[in-house]
Amino acid sequence: MTAKRRPSEVLADARRKDSREKRAKVLAVVEEMVARGDAVTFASVAKTAGVSNWLVYAEGVREHIETARKQQAGKGRRDRQEGLSPSAASLRTDLELSRQEVTALRGERDRLKAALQRQLGQQLDQIGSADLIARVEELTRQNEELASEVGDLRLVKSELEAKVEELEDDLAAARSSLRRMIRAENSGPALA
Repeated sequence: MTAKRRPSEVLADARRKDSREKRAKVLAVVEEMVARGDAVTFASVAKTAGVSNWLVYAEGVREHIETARKQQAGKGRRDRQEGLSPSAASLRTDLELSRQEVTALRGERDRLKAALQRQLGQQLDQIGSADLIARVEELTRQNEELASEVGDLRLVKSELEAKVEELEDDLAAARSSLRRMIRAENSGPALA
């Protein structure tokens, strides 16, 4: 007599069996598509097999689809080399996949570009603010030093101007005195 199984065991067995059957169906569909020469894509395999998209990307299934795609890509190159042209459906599929990839890459490029711009902006803000604050403080200190120096120089200038006036007065007095002496010398008795 067999042991009675619990409902959870029965359910788990049923799920495993269903999963095996779906995976086998997917693999059979891939083989049929390759044999017919249909373009193998994840979406087309899922649709043809009647399974969800996540199953065709699941480990153990994805590898078979990727292998079939690589075989078709290699065969497509050989066919073109031999003078055979790819089917219109294959070209449409390739074109659509290329468009999706280009769209995805453009989106990624735009996101990365925006992130880089934000990061550089933040770095400039941080570096710029710190540098600007330091520069403003340095310029303020230099301005105060120069203002003090200007005040000192104005004081020296006014002292020098006063000394120049005093020297000019002394020079004027010396000239006046010299003139008087020359006149006195000239107006004195003449020696013959």
